[in-house]
Amino acid sequence: MQRLWGYLRRYLSRYALGAACLILTASLAMAVPYLLKLAIDAIEAGREFSEVARLAAAIAAIAVVQGLVRTLSRALIFNVGRDVECDLRNDLFAHLERLPVSYYQEQQTGDLMSRLINDVTAIRMLLGVGFLNLLNTPIYYAYGLTIMFALNAPLTVAALVPFPLLLLIVKGVSRRLMEQTLRVQEELSNLSSAVQENVSGIHVVRAYEAEDVAVRRFARNNQALTEQSLALARIRGQLGPIMRTASGLGTLVVLCLGGAQVIRGNMSLGDLAAFIGYLNLLAWPTMAMGWMLSVLQRGRAALQRLEQIFSVEPAIADAPNAEPLPEVQGAIEFRNVSFSYADDASARRILDDVSFSLEPGQKMAVVGRTGAGKSTLVSLLPRLFDVSDGEILIDGREIGRLPLRQLRSAIGFVPQDPFLFSTRIDDNIAFAFAAEPNGSSRQDSGLRDAAAAAGIDSDIENFPKGYATMVGERGVTLSGGQKQRLTLARALASSPRILVLDDALSSVDTRTEQAILSSLRERLAGKTSIFIAHRLSTVMDADLILVLDDGKVVERGNHATLLERDGFYAQLFREQQIEEALATQ
Repeated sequence: MQRLWGYLRRYLSRYALGAACLILTASLAMAVPYLLKLAIDAIEAGREFSEVARLAAAIAAIAVVQGLVRTLSRALIFNVGRDVECDLRNDLFAHLERLPVSYYQEQQTGDLMSRLINDVTAIRMLLGVGFLNLLNTPIYYAYGLTIMFALNAPLTVAALVPFPLLLLIVKGVSRRLMEQTLRVQEELSNLSSAVQENVSGIHVVRAYEAEDVAVRRFARNNQALTEQSLALARIRGQLGPIMRTASGLGTLVVLCLGGAQVIRGNMSLGDLAAFIGYLNLLAWPTMAMGWMLSVLQRGRAALQRLEQIFSVEPAIADAPNAEPLPEVQGAIEFRNVSFSYADDASARRILDDVSFSLEPGQKMAVVGRTGAGKSTLVSLLPRLFDVSDGEILIDGREIGRLPLRQLRSAIGFVPQDPFLFSTRIDDNIAFAFAAEPNGSSRQDSGLRDAAAAAGIDSDIENFPKGYATMVGERGVTLSGGQKQRLTLARALASSPRILVLDDALSSVDTRTEQAILSSLRERLAGKTSIFIAHRLSTVMDADLILVLDDGKVVERGNHATLLERDGFYAQLFREQQIEEALATQ
């Protein structure tokens, strides 16, 4: 709740004004039964009609003013809930953006989406409707009971006899309500994950003709959510009847005991009417208390789930002593770098004691069999993960002492699995300038040059809408080669000092690959580049070739030197030559 208080402090003045309007609304409401008492007493005493008419007009005027003030109170308080919802969702998303890649490897996308949308909405309900009723109920009870005691204290005590039992029952139901609300929100997260995975992987589902399997799995998740929601509805449904029963019993007591006093002449008919009026005014706050408890428990459960995300500290952040370089030149050095995904010292090392150095403008290739650790090696450079041992330096500065913004803006990274946003082609390329203050002025001149260098310009121009073409979810409208080239264009657009290509041309044919590499030679003149490639023919001109096997550097040198050694690299090269020869037959 401390985190929530931080948001509420921003809007205390509006909450205070809303509370003042609630007090005024309650004051006006409490005046009506008393005016009704005066009117009935006047009628019973046979007074002039004009006096009764004045009282009736006063009741009508109070009703109009009360309606206006009530509307204002709700607008103020409900809008605070909306504003906090907006602030909280923005902060939660910003926090998610700062969390390391390793966090997302352990989480379901659908679950995070559910928390960002459904759980934050539950907080809004808590701060809006929940707060209004939490404040409204005590105000009505304080007013109503004070006046009722003044009218007839013994009758008031008799009317409140059912309420202690009511509070005990509500306490037990409230605990079950909290537990069941958590179960419902967890099942909603599971359902969201199932939808997200199947929509994103629709091509795989159809390729394996697994539509029926996907439908059955979704139906099971949906049924589980339905069962948990019905269980929650049954618990919530108990609160209303409990509250109404308590209110009805109170009214029954008043009618019996109060009616007897009126008959005996110990109480006027107007007093009884006013007493019943005040009891009816307490009926809705009493019944709303049950619904308010439901909102409160749902909000608490949502806050608990959101706190699980906020409590995760960004593992990769700017160091206190981080200082930017005047200008990144592109020299790279790995010193005895080791890495494992688990913190356990006994965990398998994906990289083991890797060392190399590159001068600005040099080209390095990393080759090896699948699972050798090639992608892991290049992901350490922009600090997508931090090293377990050793250190990585750029221009002689350990990368942990560089601001993340400068480090990552200096590196153009093309991942093995190309990712495109569901927007236009030009917007996808222009994402390279998203973090730059002058990005909008740079992107117009850089988009087409980057597309040409990546060999995607002719494809784009053949699309009916050209650069305005929508690529669909994760680039679903493009081929694998087009997606790879478009992500390459995005990396090239910002003209980075260091370019990392993680097998980024595996989906294009050999001729297109050679054309792109030829264009890149001119584009990358004077810039440092690291290529991961399975086709060794694409890295023959590299200044340095690292051969990885099981996370270790087993060979290093240029193409000619490695062939002369007749080792692991030479074996891979001969195998690929045989495969290419067989493919052309």
